[in-house]
Amino acid sequence: MSGLKPGEVNLGTTIMAVKFRDGVVVGADSRTTTGSYIANRVTDKLTQIHDRIFCCRSGSAADTQAIADIVHYYMQLYAVQHDEAPPVRSAAALFQELAYQNKDSLMAGIIVAGCDRKNGPSVYNIPLGGSLHKEEYAIGGSGSSYIYGYCDKTFKPGMSKEECVDFVKNAVSLAMLRDGSSGGVIRMAVITNDNVERIFVAGDKLPSKY
Repeated sequence: MSGLKPGEVNLGTTIMAVKFRDGVVVGADSRTTTGSYIANRVTDKLTQIHDRIFCCRSGSAADTQAIADIVHYYMQLYAVQHDEAPPVRSAAALFQELAYQNKDSLMAGIIVAGCDRKNGPSVYNIPLGGSLHKEEYAIGGSGSSYIYGYCDKTFKPGMSKEECVDFVKNAVSLAMLRDGSSGGVIRMAVITNDNVERIFVAGDKLPSKY
C-alpha cells in the first residue's frame, strides 16, 4: 500500500474465512512485503486468539500483530475469570473497538472466525476503519478485489467441510495468481468445537483447475 515509511512491513495479502455447519475454515497466503521487496515468503497470517478462535490479518504487520496480542491477552483473561472459553463475538467486538478507536493511526483489516459452545461457528469481518460485520464468509486484503466474482458465484450456504476447504484453497490461489502482493504458500485452519486442523498447501501444489 502507498504511504508506507521506508522499511515498514506491509501485509499486502489475501485472507479468507468461511462458515460451514459444524465449524469454520480460515485461510491466507504467506507473502509479506516491504514496499516492492518480499520480506518473507512463508509468513503465517493465521493467528490463534484462543483455543477455538483465529484471526486473519491484513494491512500493517506491526499494527495487526499488536492488536492480536492485546485481544489474545484479554481472551485468556476472560477464560480464567469465567471458567469457560470466550465467545467468538467477544473477540470480534474487542478487535472492532481497538480498530475503531485507533482508526487514524492503524492500518489493520481483520477477519475473526471460530466456534463456541453457545453460538456455534461464526465469521466476523472488521475492515479498515473498524466496522463489524457478521457474515457467512469473508474475504480481505489486496488480493480479495480479484476474487469477489468467483466467491459470489461459488459460495453456497450449507457447504460441507470438504467443500469449504476447496473453496478457500481455490479462491486464495486465484488471488495469488493476480495480486503481486499475495503469494507463497496457502495456510488454512479448520476449526470446530472439538478440534483445530491445520492444512498446508505448498506453492507447487496449488490447484490448477477451479
